[in-house]
Amino acid sequence: MSSNRIALVTGGSRGIGAATALRLADDGMDVAITYASSPDRAKEVVAGIEERGRRGLAIEADAADADAVVGAVDRTAAELGGLDVLVNNAGIIVSGPLPELTLDDIDRTLSVNVRAALLASQAAAAHLPSGGRIISIGSNLATHVPWPGMTLYSASKSALIGMIKGLARDLGPRGITANIVAPGCTDTDMNPADGPMSDAQRAATALGRYNHVDDIAAAVSYLAGDGGRNVTGTTLVVDAGTNA
Repeated sequence: MSSNRIALVTGGSRGIGAATALRLADDGMDVAITYASSPDRAKEVVAGIEERGRRGLAIEADAADADAVVGAVDRTAAELGGLDVLVNNAGIIVSGPLPELTLDDIDRTLSVNVRAALLASQAAAAHLPSGGRIISIGSNLATHVPWPGMTLYSASKSALIGMIKGLARDLGPRGITANIVAPGCTDTDMNPADGPMSDAQRAATALGRYNHVDDIAAAVSYLAGDGGRNVTGTTLVVDAGTNA
């Protein structure tokens, strides 16, 4: 597979997205990222991509804005000269007791976690060549929910499972794959390894430890590379055995 490939990582200014963008640059790809509220951190990621000898591009695009999502895909293809890999990483977590969920909570979560991934995938399909990859960041909570308060988040991530299965069938004849990487507890700003719920999450794993963001980036790299060429419509769970 050619190393002169182009990737877009949504929500790539921090956490899993930033680690993934840098890993794909290490793999020889030019990488665009989107960000919503962290321009300085986005610039740092682009600088890291360029330090690796690849082209980087930061695009301001709120995943809740449908036009911005589609525009980011098309801008990546226009400015970098194509698109080979889309990583739907942008996401939010809204948790809490079921009676306290508001309509705004539901609409924003589904807009960011589901609608944006579908729109970006639809837009990317117009650019991806044979060998193209769509990889969405899901969650192990899509299939196993060990504690209360996660109904909305789990619903949004489980929707991605159906989406990638449909994409696999729709795009398979063109040689394009669609998969999910589903992290368990991962040390990020959204879920720090020293946070208030970290001990309970760590105890639920088989290995007794949190993921590092690089663990997730490595799984994306596999699916985006030669090893993932015949893998489609499936979920690669990276959760230290929480769902074992």
